[in-house]
Amino acid sequence: MPAIVLVGAQWGDEGKGKATDLLGSRVEYVVRYQGGNNAGHTVVIGDKKFALHLLPSGILTPDVIPVIANGVVIDPAVMLQEIDNLNAQGIDTSKLLISGNAHLITPYHVTLDKVTERFLGRAKIGTTGRGIGPTYADKISRVGIRVQDLFDEKILAQKIEGSLASKNQILVKVYNRRALEVDRIVEYMLQYADRIKPHLADTSLVLNRALDKGQVVLLEGGQGTLLDVDHGTYPFVTSSNPTTGGACTGSGIGPTRISRSVGIIKAYTTRVGSGPFPTELLDEDGEQLRAIGGERGVTTGRPRRCGWYDAPIARYATRVNGLTDLFLTKLDVLSAWDEIPVCVAYDVDGERMTELPDTQTGFHHAVPVYEKLPGWKCDITAARTFADLPKQAQAYVRYLEEISNCRVSAIGVGQDRNATISLHDLID
Repeated sequence: MPAIVLVGAQWGDEGKGKATDLLGSRVEYVVRYQGGNNAGHTVVIGDKKFALHLLPSGILTPDVIPVIANGVVIDPAVMLQEIDNLNAQGIDTSKLLISGNAHLITPYHVTLDKVTERFLGRAKIGTTGRGIGPTYADKISRVGIRVQDLFDEKILAQKIEGSLASKNQILVKVYNRRALEVDRIVEYMLQYADRIKPHLADTSLVLNRALDKGQVVLLEGGQGTLLDVDHGTYPFVTSSNPTTGGACTGSGIGPTRISRSVGIIKAYTTRVGSGPFPTELLDEDGEQLRAIGGERGVTTGRPRRCGWYDAPIARYATRVNGLTDLFLTKLDVLSAWDEIPVCVAYDVDGERMTELPDTQTGFHHAVPVYEKLPGWKCDITAARTFADLPKQAQAYVRYLEEISNCRVSAIGVGQDRNATISLHDLID
């Protein structure tokens, strides 16, 4: 059985946790393949709401083996606190597997992240301040600390000493901060070794063997397509590759083993942090979308910027991810409007463009061109089949499907894990 990738098709926060959890009971492994605790998933099960920041959403499904793969950056304190919180709620976390090749976020990464953002002032990128970017920077610079280093104190100390030699110079001479002590950082990191060791595994080997046996592997990305460091709205992006290609490098699964790439996409659009956002609404409609949709970051608590559905972005996500299906979420949020605008193109300095501009300047200048569709003005949260939806809601979905160049295979109509309409099976 080939692997399946779930990827955010906008700027993240599309509801990937709901989709992963929905499919979790039908798969054997759920894998987080990139990002860190700068991404959050909210999963609602009955009257319980679970906010996951680093752990794969599949950890909430009893028979699934959750995996944190090599492409993830791990803050051990955050991860273990999240494990403790789930254990306290009766969730079994003992099956969690962690790649020894995943990189670790250290206190100096967090410090650098925060002071750098403050130093940038108005030019700041809008990071979460959790050390994600500096950790990935160290990974690419080949001076990073990996999970496996926790089990060789000598190597760990050497790596931290080498890394701090330059970082302390920056902290002291550029940011006027106190130098960090190598021994204290080593001691801090080693305290987590014993608790992490039982979860350590060669996750690439485990996952490929599972696929050889015909088991289903679900790969779950954090953030979204437009936050991809290569394919997003650079420089207002994350430091990794949430796109489908990143699922291969971040998990150690070859591209020929992936059969389906499912884009999770809201019935409108949101983003957190700085950067261009053509359909952003700075009016009552934007406030209403935020209020009805509960649009605040799971990890940061920051209010999300809200806007109408953006078809050029959807088409772009379909292209760069090779999407086979769309999982349309939060359709119920739009039930309050008489008319619902949909961005079908951009006006960029007088030129109509149906695809994303190929320059940062062009995207900053993009003005949305809207088509308006009739709303349905009724509660759809009880709908469980497509026929249950009012005709106007059906027409809205079909229109999005047509202009996004990808079929809609599932529709979210409420917060609960069961509030979903299935049009096409995502596992076959």
